[in-house]
Amino acid sequence: MDYKQRHRRLRQLISKLNKERKKQAQKIDILCNDFVTAQRNFIKKLNALSFTANFYESIVGMADLNNLIFIASKLIKDEISDANVAFFLRQEDNHELHMFDSDQPITLEKQHLENCFTGELVDNICKSNKICTLDDMFAMGLQGNLVKLNKISAVTIPLGRPGQSLGFILIYRSSEKILTPDELNNIAAITSGLSRAIASCQVLSHLVD
Repeated sequence: MDYKQRHRRLRQLISKLNKERKKQAQKIDILCNDFVTAQRNFIKKLNALSFTANFYESIVGMADLNNLIFIASKLIKDEISDANVAFFLRQEDNHELHMFDSDQPITLEKQHLENCFTGELVDNICKSNKICTLDDMFAMGLQGNLVKLNKISAVTIPLGRPGQSLGFILIYRSSEKILTPDELNNIAAITSGLSRAIASCQVLSHLVD
């Protein structure tokens, strides 16, 4: 075998080794990315479980509706930074708005977002029984300054029991910090227990009255 043949075979061998090395590097990258993603998802689940456990521990045994909603609002705002939280609870012929003085709502031309909610809009949101975005709310009858509303990220999260809507939670903040799916999923995870607690407080309130 002459020099040229040996040199050609050596180049072919080196080229093959480089291709194998690239394949191995790609496999390692994929494994590392999968591992990082799995770890990230695991941490998200742990955080969600921690929030849910802390939330239920904080409201367990509460019998006064105002205290319950006050604590629930505080815990939700601790979970979603810089957010404003309002509770719309259905009554027989209307609805009640629960929002505490510690909140500082985003101003919409001397109006706050929660004040843009008519009885018809509240009913439509309750009947939808789903998480509603601002676009959904507009489709259901929300009226307001479009320029101002474009500066807000807002959703409603339903409260209820099987076959019964108790109302919903309105959460909003500046659109510079859009509400994330993870934040909303964490809140949605506690609404079942919170709804039962609200219903119990309402029953006790009627019994006392």
